Amino acid sequence: MGQRCQSQNGQNCCSNACGGAPPSNGPTFDPAGTQEPEGKAQDSNTADGLYADEDYLENTTRYFDRENKELVSIKNNGGVQSGKAHRFNSGATYKGQWRNNTRHGYGKQIWPDGATYEGNWKDNFAVGLGRFTHSDGDVYIGEWANNVASGTGVYYHKGSTTYRGSWKNDLQDGPGVEIWREGARYEGLFREGQKDGWGIYRWVDESVYTGRWVDNVIDGYGMYVSKDGRCFKGQWKESVIHGIGQYMWPGGREYSGGYFHDQKNGFGIFRWPDGRLYEGFWNNGKQSGQGRYTAKDGTMKTAFWQDGRRIQDDE
Repeated sequence: MGQRCQSQNGQNCCSNACGGAPPSNGPTFDPAGTQEPEGKAQDSNTADGLYADEDYLENTTRYFDRENKELVSIKNNGGVQSGKAHRFNSGATYKGQWRNNTRHGYGKQIWPDGATYEGNWKDNFAVGLGRFTHSDGDVYIGEWANNVASGTGVYYHKGSTTYRGSWKNDLQDGPGVEIWREGARYEGLFREGQKDGWGIYRWVDESVYTGRWVDNVIDGYGMYVSKDGRCFKGQWKESVIHGIGQYMWPGGREYSGGYFHDQKNGFGIFRWPDGRLYEGFWNNGKQSGQGRYTAKDGTMKTAFWQDGRRIQDDE
């Protein structure tokens, strides 16, 4: 952790949890929100000899990297004592335990902008349980490995979202729950900071999507149930209905068949609650091509349709 994230590519990292308002209530939506932070907040580094680039060390925005050069010098030359505050050249201060001239055990480090890490250290790295508080009030509490969030943890994004779940290399990865301040909620799988796998998204109005996600968007098989009782079960692509599925409306209307970018397309069957039935082809959401219509009394007529209107009966 330690690099402030910016919105890019829909990824979520522990130094800036995902945000954005919940999407609309209809079957065409973007449940991932509109402002998702970018990827990794902190790269893992190992020990001596890997910090020779002085320009990088002076200009890096990653908190844990800023003192690396001086930490190598301290390890070689000493000059620190457990329980006594040490001030780094960067302006950061550390007070806690040392072992073999490395931060080791429990300690707290404060950077000049007010960001803090308090928790366990091992050979100069944040390892185990710890709490990182950003200068703007965002907080991560959980497990660490080599200065990155890794394991189980909670991220509180001030005024926006809370994420509880699994982390890997500073990114949400594995099962987790993300809750928006307005009340929307996602519970499911993440991969490299993205909603990816099986998940459930609940809107504030109690509409629900249950199904597959890929790279932070609905993609694959899933079921959407709206607050007014509409229900779709079937295939999705990039958060719109696309493929084969079944749409049911309150009152008994039902469509089963193909969709293309959220519109009825290809072959499909539409049923009315009074017994009427259309079996045939569709284009852009309307009957188009050959189809058979069954009236309430059971009589059938095959005809050609265009833009939802019957234009010619089949002889």
